Amino acid sequence: MLTRNEGFANLAAGYLFPEVAKRRKSYQQNHPDAKIISLGIGNTTEPITPHIAKTMSDYVQKLTTKDGYSGYGDEQGLTELRKKIADVLYKDMATEDEVFISDGAKCDIARIQTLFGRNAKIAVQDPAYPVYVDGSVIAGAAGKASSQGGYEGVTYLPCTAENGFFPDLSVIKPDTLIYFCSPNNPTGVASTREQLTELVNYALKNGCMIIYDSAYYSFIRDSSLPRTIYEIPGARKCAIEINSFSKLAGFTGIRLGWSVVPSEIKFADGTPVKQDWNRVMTTLFNGASNIAQQGGLAALDEEGIKETTGLVNYYLENANLMQKALTGNNFANAGVKVYYTGDSPYLWVYFPGWKSWDIFDKILDECNVVTTPGSGFGPAGESYLRFSCFGHRSDVEEACRRLAGFKL
Repeated sequence: MLTRNEGFANLAAGYLFPEVAKRRKSYQQNHPDAKIISLGIGNTTEPITPHIAKTMSDYVQKLTTKDGYSGYGDEQGLTELRKKIADVLYKDMATEDEVFISDGAKCDIARIQTLFGRNAKIAVQDPAYPVYVDGSVIAGAAGKASSQGGYEGVTYLPCTAENGFFPDLSVIKPDTLIYFCSPNNPTGVASTREQLTELVNYALKNGCMIIYDSAYYSFIRDSSLPRTIYEIPGARKCAIEINSFSKLAGFTGIRLGWSVVPSEIKFADGTPVKQDWNRVMTTLFNGASNIAQQGGLAALDEEGIKETTGLVNYYLENANLMQKALTGNNFANAGVKVYYTGDSPYLWVYFPGWKSWDIFDKILDECNVVTTPGSGFGPAGESYLRFSCFGHRSDVEEACRRLAGFKL
């Protein structure tokens, strides 16, 4: 019989978000009258905006005609969309041949593991989006779960309130693959220009490569904060950027993202990383939906940018309402601390003396509100909950009313 990939055996508990869904479902079954509101997964809730929706709808109608039908496209994505992304979002920082269209940031982050193999050294922010670590474990670049939390072979970079949620980079070994997210999921903190300059300089000096997850860039409202790693000098020599239309345009179910792989980045033997990434995208992927790509084009034209900016602002207003609810006297008196910058869809909330899953269960039981346990993002997330601003306004307002009456 065939041997199982030991990476799957090394994985600890189930993936975070299905576990949250499982607990919600179980609670609902036991409390059928409970009106549960989710502030948990980062899943968008508002309708696709009119201009983008019409563009996709019109394209679908063209598919019903002989002249308008399209089959397979280039696996790297429509040339028009690659150029649009380069021109609108990166201007002189990237070219269209360095942009690769995909079915989402999570998928790219998982596929990118194939570039480096099982011998790659891995460093991740702690806390961090689970796929960075879980994907590394499955690929064999990380080992078994440790009794101290985390996985063997992974360098964890604690991002805590004490260090301003930016890690000590000196613990990263040379020639390491660094996963970095800004604005960060789950803490919501966007790194400053000075901090990202420190990160890029460290990577260049030590032969490291950065996988820079910028899926929440559209939430940045502070003009002093970089929206792409390529605003930092030298980043084109050491950083691959992963991005998505999911939060920008509400494409969580439509599935559309992109990666940028600069021509300057090379492996130790001198092979351009772009060459191998092109092979991954043409061999292990068959191209994003043509319909979704038309929506992406619409999202980046003048009308689309106006609509998506309004959509993101809507979610940021939700976050402001949640911040007010979570900083009320009942929380403050219990020592609860709310970390929110105004540049992210997430609030990172510390509950002293509580285990993350315990406070998750208590809020679910007493408020019928779903959150996300911080411990699921890494050891440094223990005692935290992540609150997501993705929700209908009426649901968010009702959740805030319930939380306002919550007692610890």
